[in-house]
Amino acid sequence: MITDAELTAVAEERFRRSQELPRAFFREEADRIARACYAMAGRFRRGGRLLSFGSGHWVTDAQHVAVEFVHPVIVGNRALPGLCLANDNALLAAAPTVARDRYRDGLALLARPDDLVVAFSDDGADEDVARGVTWAREHGLLTLALSGLPGEGLAECRPDYLFVVPSCDPLLVQEVLETLVHVLYELVHVFLEEGRMA
Repeated sequence: MITDAELTAVAEERFRRSQELPRAFFREEADRIARACYAMAGRFRRGGRLLSFGSGHWVTDAQHVAVEFVHPVIVGNRALPGLCLANDNALLAAAPTVARDRYRDGLALLARPDDLVVAFSDDGADEDVARGVTWAREHGLLTLALSGLPGEGLAECRPDYLFVVPSCDPLLVQEVLETLVHVLYELVHVFLEEGRMA
């Protein structure tokens, strides 16, 4: 039987990891996150839209980021256009039957040059997500790819911004990337409000 001290130790270790990983990630990535948000704000200012997608359980995070921008949680922030490609059954059904091309084909149907893409993957190895990111980059969309380790498949797509959480623990990766989504949302609005866009 597990003791109270052992239970406490398990919880404390989990809390420690949940604090240290995000602290290190955001310290390391702060400059690139700010640059990504500035670029995103520029796209929104020119009439661009956020198009998101992801693989597996990351579909819910792709939905989250689209909703975050469309339905502002901070009073006074304006709604910004966003669409999760994984939400649209008609779009996915209209794409060819090869599942690994559904996001690429969805972008080909919907994307405009000033749009931006936020793509999620467990480890960067999902072909469907990688093909979508590649298509978006090749067609001039701003591309942000978010992943856990190793992230190599998405790195090969050469997105404008690749954020790889240095962990293989899916729970920790999701915690960090959800926080990143909130930071993206907040800083994009900061740059839009300041009106200092290039």
